[in-house]
Amino acid sequence: MRKSFYSRLSRLQKVQEELITRSNEKQAAELGNGIVDRYKYPVLTAAHTPLFWRYDLNPETNPWLMQRFGINAVLNPGAIKWNDKYLLVVRVEGADRKSFFAVAESPNGIDQFKFRDYPLQMPETNEPDTNIYDMRLIAHEDGWIYGVFCTERRDPSAPSTDQSAAIAQCGLARTKDMKIWERLPDLITQSPQQRNVVLHPEFYNGQYAFYTRPQDKFIEAGKGGGIGFGLASSMENAVIDDEKVIDPKVYHTVYEMKNGLGPAPIKTAQGWLHLAHGVRNTAAGLRYVLYMFMTDLHDITKVIYKPAGYFMAPEGEERTGDVSNVVFSNGWIAEADGRVFIYYASSDTRIHVATTTITKLLDYVMNTAPDEFTSAGSVKTLTALIDRNLSVHAELESTSTKAGLAG
Repeated sequence: MRKSFYSRLSRLQKVQEELITRSNEKQAAELGNGIVDRYKYPVLTAAHTPLFWRYDLNPETNPWLMQRFGINAVLNPGAIKWNDKYLLVVRVEGADRKSFFAVAESPNGIDQFKFRDYPLQMPETNEPDTNIYDMRLIAHEDGWIYGVFCTERRDPSAPSTDQSAAIAQCGLARTKDMKIWERLPDLITQSPQQRNVVLHPEFYNGQYAFYTRPQDKFIEAGKGGGIGFGLASSMENAVIDDEKVIDPKVYHTVYEMKNGLGPAPIKTAQGWLHLAHGVRNTAAGLRYVLYMFMTDLHDITKVIYKPAGYFMAPEGEERTGDVSNVVFSNGWIAEADGRVFIYYASSDTRIHVATTTITKLLDYVMNTAPDEFTSAGSVKTLTALIDRNLSVHAELESTSTKAGLAG
């Protein structure tokens, strides 16, 4: 029996080592949208979690080397560059449906991600969380690194026959070393429920600025939805009294059902770059895509550019998983040299990276036409592009002909 145990363990170790050390590869550039480069392999999957999380490695107590703690998925990571490493605070979902946070590190941001030995120990508030997930990481100018995440608890008003009714709110925590976390009281707003809350990385009018997503129910936005905005005077007892929507959901768009901000925005000379997700309904269920917009450098509530449609959508294997037809991002890293690493999950199952640059993102956001919200408007936008392209083509042909005659 011991021989069988160690033989199986050796195979498991070999397979995982090959998975973690495997080099990632850019997909062929001509296959993409020209804005980002996607990569061949996910950067993290459930199989990347340490074997000593999933197995009792004692042959006396687990002679058949069975899994004792199942991991269902890894998804929706917050991201930060820390001590020259790329850190992801990953949502790890166990086979028991409970999510928790764990830190994975990489030397280059595109492969070789490895989990720390222990999951993140998140303190509880006086009202314990049933489930926590989807952390945004914000290095704020006050000197703290904040973790802003969703905390879920059962709806106390629901009858005992309904064991799926839940209330989502915004959990807050902070750290100075990415190891020890201080839990703060949950954010208080006037909305019944909150998801996808993000802290702005700088003070705004001397206060902490939050992007919110007010909603009526746990899944359905109801009369809520849209990306909201509000100010709080303190993080120790964060309260938003006045919340307004700055990027609403709109009929027959990729964000008609609901939308929410992803990671904290990136500051540029032209304005603040925002990455968000939009949700629409289809005959096959909800479809999640990513889109972008820019707000004014000084008035961060004012949207000044917003390209039509989605920026990224599920492709290939990304389309399938626990919750199919979904891409979701709450983490990106902007380097000093202008490179940007976008971390996104597909179908609530695995984590990918896409790379681009600030220059490309600015070009995309500022020079891509906005949504006209009608079929006629889309045709008008497309016709203008065709006219410009045909004019350029004709000019190139004319130049080529003249050059040929001169030769």
